[in-house]
Amino acid sequence: MELPTVTDLDGLAALFGREGGEDLYVRWSHGPEADIADSERAESSRDALTGAALPGLSANSLRTEPWWCGRSTRLWLARRLYDYEHLRDLRGPGVRPWVLRGREIARGPDNEPLVVDVEPLAWVADAVLHEARRLVDEQQSAEWGPLDRRVHTR
Repeated sequence: MELPTVTDLDGLAALFGREGGEDLYVRWSHGPEADIADSERAESSRDALTGAALPGLSANSLRTEPWWCGRSTRLWLARRLYDYEHLRDLRGPGVRPWVLRGREIARGPDNEPLVVDVEPLAWVADAVLHEARRLVDEQQSAEWGPLDRRVHTR
């Protein structure tokens, strides 16, 4: 599928602002065409633990929350990418993030939004991921990191 590519955080923030942000999500996969072709019905994901079919595509919301109170949109978007960047490695070669508009229909087993009525908007370039990582690292929070459940600390 021919989609434009967002090449930096400013571009992602501009897309977010232009599209309103409320119903925008990022999904880590082989892309919209693969998601539809791989599912038994369009716009469906599977629970990785049980294999159960889910009623929509698992994605992560880009919507800012009211408590964010006008802080940097770039930092918000950076942390949303940073949180789930591990999915690219976990899901294998060719997996990359893409931005979509969708309607949340349910929540998945990790409390992630499951979306339908998907409209693909843009790919997210690796340069954006590197920029996001740098911006998050600059915050120097010892209590914050990616949501990678493969990392075990005991």
